Amino acid sequence: MAEPDPEPMASGAGQRLGAPETLGISTLDPGHRPPAMPPGRHVTIRVRMLDDTEELFDISQKASGKVLLDLVCSHMNLIEGDYFGLEFQNHQKMMVWVDHIKPIIKQLRRPKHTILRFAVKFFPPDHAQLLEELTRYLFALQIKQDVSCGRLTCNDTSAALMVSHIIQSEIGDFEESQCRSHLLNNNYIPDQMPLIDKIMEFHSKNIGQTPAESDYQLLEVARRLEMYGIRLHPAKDREGTRLSLAVAHTGVLVLQGHTKINAFNWSKVRKLSFKRKRFLIKLRPDLNSSYQDTLEFMMGSRDCCKVFWKICVEYHAFFRLFEEPKPKPKPVLFTRGSSFRFSGRTQKQVIDYVRESEFKKIPFERKHSRVQHNSRVQHNIRLSPLPCPRHHEVPTESGAPADRVDSPSRRHWKESVLVSAEDPSASRTTRDSPSHQRNGHEDRTGSVSRTEETRGSTRQTHPEHLSTGVVPNSPHLSASSGHSHGMVNGQKSLELCSHSPDGRQPSPLTSPLLYDAGSVRTDDEDEVRRKRFPTDRAYFIAKELLTTERTYLKDLEVVTVSFQSAVGQDEATPDSLKNTVLSTFEPLHKFHEGFLREVEQRLALWEGRSNAHIKGDYQRIGDVMLKNLQGLKPLTANLHKQSEVLLELEKACRASRRLEGLCRDFELQKVCYVPLNVFILRPLHRLSHYKQILERLCKHYPATHVDFRDCRAALADVSEVVEQLQGSLVKMENFQKLLELKKDLIGVDNLVVPGREFIRLGCLSKLSGKGLQQRMFFLFNDVILYTSRGMMATNQFKVHGQLLLHGMTIRESEDEWGVPHAFTLVGQQQSVVVAASSLIEMEKWMDDIQMAIETAKTSNGPSSDLLTSSLIDNKEPSPVSENKAPLVGPPSGQGPVPLSVICWYRVQSLSFSESCRSLENQLSGNLLRKFKNSNGWQKLWVVFTNFSLFFYKSHQDDYPLASLPLLGYSVTIPSESENIHKEYVFKLHFKSHVYYFRSESEYTFERWMEVIRSVTVPSSSARVLYSKESHFH
Repeated sequence: MAEPDPEPMASGAGQRLGAPETLGISTLDPGHRPPAMPPGRHVTIRVRMLDDTEELFDISQKASGKVLLDLVCSHMNLIEGDYFGLEFQNHQKMMVWVDHIKPIIKQLRRPKHTILRFAVKFFPPDHAQLLEELTRYLFALQIKQDVSCGRLTCNDTSAALMVSHIIQSEIGDFEESQCRSHLLNNNYIPDQMPLIDKIMEFHSKNIGQTPAESDYQLLEVARRLEMYGIRLHPAKDREGTRLSLAVAHTGVLVLQGHTKINAFNWSKVRKLSFKRKRFLIKLRPDLNSSYQDTLEFMMGSRDCCKVFWKICVEYHAFFRLFEEPKPKPKPVLFTRGSSFRFSGRTQKQVIDYVRESEFKKIPFERKHSRVQHNSRVQHNIRLSPLPCPRHHEVPTESGAPADRVDSPSRRHWKESVLVSAEDPSASRTTRDSPSHQRNGHEDRTGSVSRTEETRGSTRQTHPEHLSTGVVPNSPHLSASSGHSHGMVNGQKSLELCSHSPDGRQPSPLTSPLLYDAGSVRTDDEDEVRRKRFPTDRAYFIAKELLTTERTYLKDLEVVTVSFQSAVGQDEATPDSLKNTVLSTFEPLHKFHEGFLREVEQRLALWEGRSNAHIKGDYQRIGDVMLKNLQGLKPLTANLHKQSEVLLELEKACRASRRLEGLCRDFELQKVCYVPLNVFILRPLHRLSHYKQILERLCKHYPATHVDFRDCRAALADVSEVVEQLQGSLVKMENFQKLLELKKDLIGVDNLVVPGREFIRLGCLSKLSGKGLQQRMFFLFNDVILYTSRGMMATNQFKVHGQLLLHGMTIRESEDEWGVPHAFTLVGQQQSVVVAASSLIEMEKWMDDIQMAIETAKTSNGPSSDLLTSSLIDNKEPSPVSENKAPLVGPPSGQGPVPLSVICWYRVQSLSFSESCRSLENQLSGNLLRKFKNSNGWQKLWVVFTNFSLFFYKSHQDDYPLASLPLLGYSVTIPSESENIHKEYVFKLHFKSHVYYFRSESEYTFERWMEVIRSVTVPSSSARVLYSKESHFH
């Protein structure tokens, strides 16, 4: 056996694609077809599936075992088929796995009379690494079989808990008489009768759990059992003691009965071999070990040794190697030893393939489940793919069904990330609905604007959309079709074939596809418009002031109108908080309404919509800004009070659970497209925007220009105020970030304490006995927390442990462990080895951690223990005794997606300085957007803030139709081969997802490129600059 290689990076938690219906979701690569069959005589093979149905497959006798397995997986639309295998009983009555390389005819003596079993072959340590609902369903069926036949042994409590999840998946929510009758008629475990009451007790606690969630919870319990995934191979030691050998992802195990008495990790094993009936384990030299360098076990026969040796070779390669091992060259004269090798993808290759590819979602049915919400679902249907109902098809820009992008696992991206797939009439109905009015204020565009919007919307229906067979006024798209679409943030959206049990964000490699939601402008119209308006750079700088002021006023209305309506009128809101919010934001809102009117009037004159532009009196903006910034000076006290509002709100939420719930519910509304605390700090950020605009104007104008003096005077005024507020702004941004992270973390006490500063969060792979496992790390100025993300109903992370920075050292350890981009954190109590996804990420983390360590040496920062009592010794609580996590974060499908969740899926990191920069580098305006495979350009109002692009039909809309988180994306200019023959076009791309955006001028093009690059591809020089401006100093 080859020398063990470094363990592959364990990928992130899998997506949950469960459904409250019997239907599940599988994936099928658009190019995924049954494997090519070699010529020759065909034979029919009978395969028993995990749901006990039997399928017949017609294959060539010359076909290899891999061809047959691929055929079975293709039949089920199973992408992660590499975890499974086909086993059969050979002529010696031994259960063996079908060899992938050998032809079928050489393995099956009587293929017509042999039944192959489709079964799980490789059991990963963490079922969250299974990215497909179908895969997890098949694993759950395997666990069900193992529990039933007694292979998976456990105590009564765990057995009852597993059965409760199985029957929850099969019969749905608890009803006493039905549950008891079902258990009396069906045996799930040996000697089930004494445990019926305990099973029913556990079942009663699973109310609301979908079949997919039940699968996940079943696997969560099973993976913690000692016999999980264990297949025993009888053996004896040198003294003749009866033992059993087994193989797992960690290495070779030795068991006595069902008790594990020894384990040999792959890192300690130098070679595995067999000689006749002896199975040999050669260990690496270890001075601290009492074992001999070679261990010997006697098995029943040479064939028994060879069968076990083969599965050991395959387990080692699948879990430890980065890629499939290459075949050995054939010897010229004679062979020595076995030529057997692992054939297929390794676990790392499977995870990477699923994550980096786009798949079409194909529904499948659960054979035994009675949980039905769709009349089309029948009971006891065999495990096979189904055609997706037509009312689940969503038109995309290419005319193809959008279920490959808009999977049920992405439920909470439906409206906060994806444009609704509704027809124009449905859109207008939603805007005028009571649910929209409850957001705080009605549509202010008026009947004329609404009529214009109707006209524009009627132009957006293209023939390519109609080709899907979805009629805009079809009842399938009406609000009455409750089973085919749901309400997300109060807005209608299509559900595909199921709901997500936890609404988790999708894999980072699947990006939201933005459907046409606005009118399409032709190129001729665009050219005419461009020739009519001014081309002076100063005009476009002034226009940036106008567009961002419109967005800023809308943001103020979120606090003054929507928040006051939803929260301010409630009795639970203290009078002191009401008064503080009103006295702070109402004067600012009133002032900026007047300011916006003046800017709009000036731009209208500048654009030549009157004769005043002939005299040149209005082709400037400095006088308007100077006048209004001087008028803003009396309101400086209100700007200083932003911190008071933030503190008062946090204090009130701590004191009142009802108020905390009201604020949480408000953040789920569509108008609250970023966290509420970000809106509260908007006035402080807006001053920085004014300063940036005035600096650009002063740089553009010559000293003799008529507008230069006013711009310079206005710049001096706003710079003075910004300088006064800068210290307060940094503290408030840190406070706001800590409050945000407090909602993201489970198992943390006292996160928000004086003196604690947030530095960086992001994904690193932690090296443990299970290999490299993806973990989310949170770096503060006194401690590092590392967490994992389970399949919970909230967007939260469970804390596993903490590392105090005081006395910590850090060193690179790539050579030491053989893992790329690895470094070691050596603390006073424990050491942790982690690996970054790239060299740049490793440098970021090491620089920030080293800086934090140096700062911790000289500062007296907070030293309180962050972990709750349930996380003592860094151990996760047992699944049997664990209580459900409190609903702190937004429930599935609603609210803004936390940046930490996006970082998790896109394997990115984010620093405090980068977060501040994103909030300060805001931009708004019209852009034309085009997809990679579409022809027309679509006009949208786009707002950039908080690392995301938010898309609206127009600047008058109260909430975004969609958003595109930019973490992980790259921004470039299209190449000649892409045939984008237009000016001022930039390209956003992430993996296979590509969007083109077109601006109206060179200046706006430069600005969009500048702000997007600030959060997508930060340069090393920029990092040095921002680290110097960090809040450490």
